[in-house]
Amino acid sequence: MSAESLTEDAPRRRVLVTGGSSGIGAATVRRLAADGFAVIAAARRMDRLEELASETGCEAYQLDVTSDEEVTALVEHLGRTGGLDAVVNNAGGALGLDKVEDADLDGWLRMYQLNVLGTLRVTKAVLPLLRAAGQKGTGGDILVVTSTAAHAPYEGGAGYTGVKHAERMLTTTLRWEIVGEPIRVIEISPGNVETDFSMVRFDGDAERAAAVYAGYQPLLAEDIADVISYALTRPQHVNLDLVIVRPRDQASNTKIARRPGI
Repeated sequence: MSAESLTEDAPRRRVLVTGGSSGIGAATVRRLAADGFAVIAAARRMDRLEELASETGCEAYQLDVTSDEEVTALVEHLGRTGGLDAVVNNAGGALGLDKVEDADLDGWLRMYQLNVLGTLRVTKAVLPLLRAAGQKGTGGDILVVTSTAAHAPYEGGAGYTGVKHAERMLTTTLRWEIVGEPIRVIEISPGNVETDFSMVRFDGDAERAAAVYAGYQPLLAEDIADVISYALTRPQHVNLDLVIVRPRDQASNTKIARRPGI
């Protein structure tokens, strides 16, 4: 299926985007809505979701992916209101940049809850709906936004690289376990994307956050939304197992070509 095929005459594929209130999530909601998907934007910050709904026509749904009760209620809602064709597991994030010997255990636990168990909880819950979509012939999609942190370590990053490696293994193992079913399992791994990611990571320290993106052109949230849209609009027999997306000037998690004045 291509974006062009999502016409008024064709059934609109319904997609859930977690972490949809800001950054990559919000950009993905905007892009998929523009491409003709029926989008459910889910996140904790309802005020931002309502603004996004007014802008794009998406459905705003308040959700904490760390809550069993809230995820269960979401799936019941989706089942009552038309089912689901795809999920974009985007909720997550990093906290701190501590060395292992200085690790904040509460921060590590929070990252694990958000990035790993949140993705697991949502994926497990919506899988029956995606299977139903697959049986109808429209195909189901599970797309997980990980990070280049899922593929290599860096100093101070053991907490975040650890949870992203775990999220990647969850995604890869699921693909192996359900191969043969009409469901695609897709991983998108962004490098440095200029969003509020670093502001959250550094607890609102704007100067420290800005330094992450200084001296080169980082990716924008819209760049990742473009890749997500591309993956979801391929013909159903085409699965983009893994796409790593970095800025041109970023060769690895730590190797970045920086130039004065940029």
